Amino acid sequence: MAVAMTLVRMKIAILRHSTKGQRGGMMASGGVLGLLLAAGTIYLAFLGGDWLAAAYAVWMLGWIIGPVFSGGGDETLRPEFFAPLGLPAPRLASGLLVSAFVGVAPVISLIALAGLLFAATPGNVLVAVPAMVLQLAVFVLLSKVAVAVLGIALRSRVGAIGAGVINGAVLAFLGQAWVFAVAFGQGGQIPSFVRYLPSGWGLLAVQGDYLALLAMAVLIVLLLAAWAALLTRRTGANRPSTRGRRPMRAATAREAVVAKELRTWSRDLVRTHQLTFALAYGVFFAAAPLALGWTGMLPWAAPIFIVMAAAMTSNSYGTDGTALWLTLMTPGASDVRGRQRAWLVTVGPVAVLLAVAFTLVTDGPWALILASVTALLGGAAGLVPLISVYALVPGTDPQRRGGNPLRTSEDDGALTGLAYLMMALVALSGAPALVAALLYGWWGVVAGAATGALCYWGFGLLAERRLAAQGPELLHMMRTGRRPQRGGMAFKLPDLPKAQRTIVMICWSFGAIPLIPQGIVAAAFLANDRLRMSWFLATYMPPGLRWPTAALMILIGLTMYGVGLWIPYRAKKRPPVYD
Repeated sequence: MAVAMTLVRMKIAILRHSTKGQRGGMMASGGVLGLLLAAGTIYLAFLGGDWLAAAYAVWMLGWIIGPVFSGGGDETLRPEFFAPLGLPAPRLASGLLVSAFVGVAPVISLIALAGLLFAATPGNVLVAVPAMVLQLAVFVLLSKVAVAVLGIALRSRVGAIGAGVINGAVLAFLGQAWVFAVAFGQGGQIPSFVRYLPSGWGLLAVQGDYLALLAMAVLIVLLLAAWAALLTRRTGANRPSTRGRRPMRAATAREAVVAKELRTWSRDLVRTHQLTFALAYGVFFAAAPLALGWTGMLPWAAPIFIVMAAAMTSNSYGTDGTALWLTLMTPGASDVRGRQRAWLVTVGPVAVLLAVAFTLVTDGPWALILASVTALLGGAAGLVPLISVYALVPGTDPQRRGGNPLRTSEDDGALTGLAYLMMALVALSGAPALVAALLYGWWGVVAGAATGALCYWGFGLLAERRLAAQGPELLHMMRTGRRPQRGGMAFKLPDLPKAQRTIVMICWSFGAIPLIPQGIVAAAFLANDRLRMSWFLATYMPPGLRWPTAALMILIGLTMYGVGLWIPYRAKKRPPVYD
């Protein structure tokens, strides 16, 4: 107990000093969004049926999958910090578990679990309190075990690929949950088996099945033992050897950069996991409507894959760490152009194969798919190095990564925001070609090739100039983790009031919803006379309101992104106030 209380005090002290500035604003924004989701979950308790059980299943999957996007989850206190103390693994795991209850995410999850109070049958209200605590412990431990297992999987190529496929599939199915709600329920009924998942045991307990409390207690003991065993492997793990690889050969400096990047793509298991995850997400997200017999979304697997691959690699220079000094000491190496070519060589063939194969199978809209793929490949290849040098997030050198390979930076919130920003910008780079294809058919492919080439060349040129002008500052930031006081990153948020920072984060995080699915994609459906399609609002409107609705959604999305950029811009231009 003494160890646990000490870790709790350490966690509180660290959080108390990290709730200021940009990180504090992001925590506040995430807290507000989490409270809204928790309130919605509690509301489901009054609807009856299995809606609350389904919501808790989503919360459980969020705890398991969320760490993939947040650098391995909350690791304010890392197990490696305490390895020299010689604490027994079960004792360390117990202490870290208790400290894991301190934070924004556990508090919000506990509020969401308050729905058990309202779902409890008469006489079982008091049972809801231990059920809430045990259910939260199950969520936290499942998250910890999932991160530990994934960390071990990322030490082998087969494990990295398998983990990427599983994570991509689960997240894609979560994003297409409406499909399965309709397929299984025929009218919105939730399958009864969700009540018997571990996420539903608390609900069973408050409705009179007291064995569910015992089942949760047993599961917690088993998960704690598994986590302790995994912690032992994590703190004592050795890195795999990469000896026996063929030497790189290149005739020019640019070819050397391409060869180096391709070798990194083949050796770095984190990159392998990221690429596999993006591919699995694109395929499963587009294939999910097959459960309803609809094949119209399958050809869009390629554009989705490109956008997700760009988002996963948006911090390209940051993940390389201080290896940037090699580039700075080799003038004329054209590092940016080499990275662009390597990115295209890695992602491009897979995307083209997906586009051709799925469009051929479904006899889909060739002009739309080919136009979007050509535009998105060029836009992504240009934006990945550009955003990486303008909004670089200091990362951990690959050789210094701890037992959690997913954690490539200390600022997980910035990485998440950077990924969302990249998704929006890459999607926008493909919008002109998509509109041209809708209006002029195959001329859209020409427009896609032109805009893709322009983005590739223009954004790459801007990235090269930025790297040449601010290279030493970028290297200093990656070595120290601190941004320079002058010449800092263009995308760094200024100090804003919490309300304004919350608005900015909401605009950046959710602007893509009205812009892309409800606007651009809905317009594509309307152009092909596809009506009443899933959750695309414009396809359900009367004939005279369909196109205005799609246009309004696009305008709302652009407005959200405009507000998200205008508020920080206005704050930067505001003169300083002196006391």
